[in-house]
Amino acid sequence: MTEWIGTANQSYSPYAIEELRRLIDGVSFTQLAAGEVFLMNSPLDRVETLQTILQREPIFLRHIQPVDRTIEINGNAEDLEQLSAMVRSAAFMFAGKRTAVHIRRMSSTPFIYSASDTKAVMDAVLAEVDAEPVVQQPDVIIAIYAAASTLCIGFGSPQDMLSDWPGGAVRFQREEGQVSRAKFKLLEAERAFDLHYEQFRRALDVGAAPGGWTSLLLERGLRVTAVDPADLHPSLIDHPALTYLKRNASEAKLKPGSFDLFVCDMSWSPMLMSKLVLDLEQALAEGATAIITIKLMHRKPMQTIREVIAKLETVFELKKAKQLFHNREEITLYLQKK
Repeated sequence: MTEWIGTANQSYSPYAIEELRRLIDGVSFTQLAAGEVFLMNSPLDRVETLQTILQREPIFLRHIQPVDRTIEINGNAEDLEQLSAMVRSAAFMFAGKRTAVHIRRMSSTPFIYSASDTKAVMDAVLAEVDAEPVVQQPDVIIAIYAAASTLCIGFGSPQDMLSDWPGGAVRFQREEGQVSRAKFKLLEAERAFDLHYEQFRRALDVGAAPGGWTSLLLERGLRVTAVDPADLHPSLIDHPALTYLKRNASEAKLKPGSFDLFVCDMSWSPMLMSKLVLDLEQALAEGATAIITIKLMHRKPMQTIREVIAKLETVFELKKAKQLFHNREEITLYLQKK
């Protein structure tokens, strides 16, 4: 029997739990933060549980951490003393490794220390045991969740926790002159799907306005054809690598096999989106990559997702489906044209 803390986007934890129930027989759950964070009891050992999850990664499970240690919360300095002692006792796990400390908390926890104060103490202890405290690209993560009465602590790699950000909450800094926050979704998709946009040559962005996704792809050196009857941001219009078709996608005349990357982030119904993508597939080269958001407008998102994927798989191979941190009422699909 092993314990885990799972996290999903706000209000989507019931769907992550549904997916996990289908993966692991005999699993049980307790809510920690309504609609977002839960405790999972798995009848499998750590390795078996992780293998099962990673082989068929749930769409709505944003982050998971094992519960390797628990510490009763006293609500005073003794809590940090116990955490420090725990890190020293497990020094062999961190010595010589880039180590990140992630702290999250329930709103009602009696643990009195902020994440920054806790991290400062833990980083000092890590330095004592010859680990390298880092924020980004860690080899190992110490994940601490301050619950109602205990600190739940787990150790693992970013791959095992599905993310190298606390709780899988991927945060990008807004840039001066940024066209829209939608850019963050495409940036996160690149990380989540292990893509490198600069390796593509020509991109088709359908539903591009105001141009958040187009701007990122232009920054990466791609030639971009942006299609939308609405206006693009004025800062993009004169870009030498941009072709702007100010019309509906159904009216756009696109040369067959022209694009090796297709991106689409439109607020359409899932089945209309599927039809649009299939209608445009001839413009894509064989093996082209597609990044598409699917809006979850119905009460049965799992059924909707299955129907959309079944439709798209007539032409595309699904590489991964994921609700990213920057997705709201939607998921992102990573597809490759057959």
